[in-house]
Amino acid sequence: MEGKARTVNAHHCQAPPTAGGTGAVTGRPVRLEAGSGTGVALHRTSFLELAPLPTAVPCARLHAIHVLHEWGLSALADDAALIVSELMTNAADASIVLPERPPIALRLQSGGKFLLIEAWDQSPLDLEPRDADASDECGRGLTVVAALSNRWGTERTGYNRKVVWAELVL
Repeated sequence: MEGKARTVNAHHCQAPPTAGGTGAVTGRPVRLEAGSGTGVALHRTSFLELAPLPTAVPCARLHAIHVLHEWGLSALADDAALIVSELMTNAADASIVLPERPPIALRLQSGGKFLLIEAWDQSPLDLEPRDADASDECGRGLTVVAALSNRWGTERTGYNRKVVWAELVL
């Protein structure tokens, strides 16, 4: 499922790395496609795995802000922080009710033209977007994600593996 554009980019949803520890940040040069400009861009990835606890969302948000500042993408930090908050809240809510309380993960990827924000969980349930009533205290998260991002979507990569992602233009 995807908001705005109705195509799913398969390269978005490869399984996140599990080796390398929590908060791994990597960068490698990537050759850009012909006609794209300078020819080489730095592809950067950050991965953070957290327990689905109430403190997970603020930790993920602060991690994203610091990583984006480090990557020279400070102009995207405010919008990215809101998107991370909404996506990681959904992931934590989906995981905390499971008996084994599996971890949730945030992955940030930058390279070329977009910043990709991914929230991973291990819930067997699909994401259920809904329209919130004016009196509802929650239920507007994906509306916020759709408003702030270039596009967003969700993909099930296994029975117990789901990713919800959003793209911001660099």
